[in-house]
Amino acid sequence: MNTDQTATESRASGWLWWLPRLSFALFVGGVAALLWLSSRMDGEEQRATLISDMLWLEQSLRFAMTHNEELLEQMGSRQIHDQASLEAHARILIENQTGLRAVSWLDGTDRHRLNFPAAATVAAEPEIVKLALSLAKPVYGRPYPAANGDWSFQVYVPVSDQAQSAGVVVGQYEIHRMLQESVPWWLAERYRIVVADAEGTSLASRSKVETPTTTGGYQLAFEPPGHGLSLQATPYRTPAPLAGRLLSAALVFLAMVVLWSLWALRRHVQGRMAAEMALRNEHAFRKAMEDSVQAGLRARDLEGRITYVNPAFCAMVGWSAKELIGRMPPMPYWVDEEMEATRALHDRILAGEGPSRGFEVPFRRRHGEIFPALIHEAPLIDASGRQTGWMSSVIDITDQKRSEELSRQQQERLQSTARLITMGEMASSLAHELNQPLAAIASYNAGCLQLLNDGNTDAAELKEALAKSTAQAQRAGRVIRRIYEFVRRAEPKSEPCSISDLIDRTIALVEPDARRHRIRIERHVQSSLPEIQGDGLLLEQAILNLIRNAIEAMRDLPGERRLLTLRAEAEHDQIHLTIADRGTGIPEAITYRLFEPFFSTKSEGLGMGLNICRSVIEGHKGRLWVEPNPLGGSIFHVLLPIKAR
Repeated sequence: MNTDQTATESRASGWLWWLPRLSFALFVGGVAALLWLSSRMDGEEQRATLISDMLWLEQSLRFAMTHNEELLEQMGSRQIHDQASLEAHARILIENQTGLRAVSWLDGTDRHRLNFPAAATVAAEPEIVKLALSLAKPVYGRPYPAANGDWSFQVYVPVSDQAQSAGVVVGQYEIHRMLQESVPWWLAERYRIVVADAEGTSLASRSKVETPTTTGGYQLAFEPPGHGLSLQATPYRTPAPLAGRLLSAALVFLAMVVLWSLWALRRHVQGRMAAEMALRNEHAFRKAMEDSVQAGLRARDLEGRITYVNPAFCAMVGWSAKELIGRMPPMPYWVDEEMEATRALHDRILAGEGPSRGFEVPFRRRHGEIFPALIHEAPLIDASGRQTGWMSSVIDITDQKRSEELSRQQQERLQSTARLITMGEMASSLAHELNQPLAAIASYNAGCLQLLNDGNTDAAELKEALAKSTAQAQRAGRVIRRIYEFVRRAEPKSEPCSISDLIDRTIALVEPDARRHRIRIERHVQSSLPEIQGDGLLLEQAILNLIRNAIEAMRDLPGERRLLTLRAEAEHDQIHLTIADRGTGIPEAITYRLFEPFFSTKSEGLGMGLNICRSVIEGHKGRLWVEPNPLGGSIFHVLLPIKAR
């Protein structure tokens, strides 16, 4: 019983649901049929009017041309020798505004007896002249293009005088002129009138500027003159009557209102269901996306309360989402030693005064491990454009920090290795440098022993020899200390440095090697150069590498060209150091690769010297580049910022 009742109610509900649709469909169909019938009746009425107007136009043109034939034939009854009368008759014909442009009279010998206007000579066709004379009735010629660009045709009317043939009177029509003079204005307002040939090419037309319709035209034969000419009329687009348009608009509006009233509830329900489905899909998509990212996401309201954390953030700090959501500062993952600084930064962010870029903060995991976190903050905006809190992306940069530290240690090892290689290459020169003070010490000590053995114990002479021996020992000690300070591995420092002192110390290291290769070193350093901030040992190593490269570039040159020039001067807020040699120079093809690691132009080189130099200079916020020397060789430029006062 209940099943039957449910089925009955379902069928009734179906009929109630489909009945308005059927009624609306019938209503729309009835309105569409009414409009179609009305449009069809209007079209048939316009078609009948068009046919009637074209028949009238065709009869009007035929009457005018037939009348012109009679008038042309009457010229044969005139006095042939009365030229003035003939010209007056021809002038009246042309001024009748029927399209005639010129009149000619050819006698039986094809000699022109009359040309009017005098400047217009009608070129008659002999075959048609003979045909008109043989038929003894007017004959029309084929249309042809005239000299002025318009199309024309001729009518050949045989004339006789006192039952004798007096020749042929030829009237020349201009088709465009005929349409302009013969088609009334009211007809041109309705239609575009065209005279076309047998191929459908338009020879002349009369129309308004408006565009005619593409359908609904009418065509009939243009007789006379015939020869396939036709009259075509195409109606202009005319706006529908205002009352009809208003009625149609009202019917359409009522139909739309009915449609809206029937489907409003259904659209609302469907839209709501679609919105709910889209919202569920969007929530599922965002949830999957947030759960898959490795960066931690954390949302806070304007009071600092945590409103959302993703699984990556929970895994990062060790607390679950249930434990974190709703928490107010201080947070459990804050580091106790940095509590005040973290709280101050937290308050600045909530006030909208936090860092505009990412910032680093130490966080604590649940088991106590401290790790560095890189945080990016962005305002959390709701659908109405109002800020409701802050969204943070948190990245654990422990591995990044470890990689940076390993890279720094590796760079230090490379620099230390480069210094060892440099000192190994300079060993022979430094050995010669140490040999001189050691030989002098041995010589002074031998002299003192000789004086003592001879019993000549002059205290002043012994004192002088021992003082010189001491000076040579100090000299050797300075050489060894320079080598030790240069080679030993030390942590990078940031301290005030004098470029002038760095240059002097570097020259002292390379001077033995330069003397051995007979290379002159010119030093042009501006007095009272300001200090720079940096690591003097690293800068000394970079300058030493550049000077040694310059020395090596000039080993095989003639003695007069072995000149190395060092210049240092202040430029604005920087110190500009140049190291110029007179060597063979650097090919342009490899200049762009010169500072790449492991790229070297020397067969025994490691390719790290210039790369380390650039790293050291850029680490001090400076620049290093090379240019060709106009005098031959190369010039290396070093720009270093001056220490702020």
